[in-house]
Amino acid sequence: MDFSTHSENHIFMVENGLPAKDAHVRLIWGHGWGQDHRVFEQLAKSLQTQAHNLLLDFPGFGQSPPPSKVYGTIDYACETAGRLQSLPFQGKTIWVGHSFGGRVGLQLAANYPDMLDGLILIAGSGLPRKRSFCKKVCFKSRIYTFKLLKRIWILLGKNVDTLRQRFGSLDYRNAGVLRETFMKVIAEDLSEAASKVKCPVLLIYGTNDTETPPEIGERLHKLIPKARLVILDGQDHYSLLAGGRHQTLKHLHGFIKDLV
Repeated sequence: MDFSTHSENHIFMVENGLPAKDAHVRLIWGHGWGQDHRVFEQLAKSLQTQAHNLLLDFPGFGQSPPPSKVYGTIDYACETAGRLQSLPFQGKTIWVGHSFGGRVGLQLAANYPDMLDGLILIAGSGLPRKRSFCKKVCFKSRIYTFKLLKRIWILLGKNVDTLRQRFGSLDYRNAGVLRETFMKVIAEDLSEAASKVKCPVLLIYGTNDTETPPEIGERLHKLIPKARLVILDGQDHYSLLAGGRHQTLKHLHGFIKDLV
């Protein structure tokens, strides 16, 4: 794949903070699955006197149209890179990604090493979840049951969406036209991409996060050469951006100061 260009490049973007010509730091904010740029508004506002902020809506979210094909994280990274290449910047560029936005950030840092000077992953995903033997059996049984019932329902001419509502996760049920993209994204193992990241990386996780638990951060910390791991007590997947954002902000400030 040619990582220098992408065919679509339809990404809605909000700019705030310092004008690009006056800023020494540019922060690119990549949201989680099912969200949009608004999830970062409060954090970006707190940094508007220090940086030029670009808050993205990935294709298929917020005000960006859905992609015309099934995307993986490398496709999101390629399209994002194409958008950023049209906006040259003289200072340091740092990616801030939450959850799914962390997946895209890993692909960007691995495949566009000259584009990012730093990478911040907040509850970043991208590695397979570790499950106990019992949970693995339950998980595989649920998938097998769904596939078996799906074949039966198709033969009977019934609506399979009813089964999806029963067996699918909330993100899967709400994915709509992005359902196949969602399945492709969550099946990816970005271990290889993580090991290729050369820029400094800050990993922030919450002890109460059940979607991307701290053990994912611990494994990424081992894979990424220049990574620093922070685990915030009492925070979960979303409170890192909301009620606990002041703790998150403290570490963002420190990372930016050290990089600049």
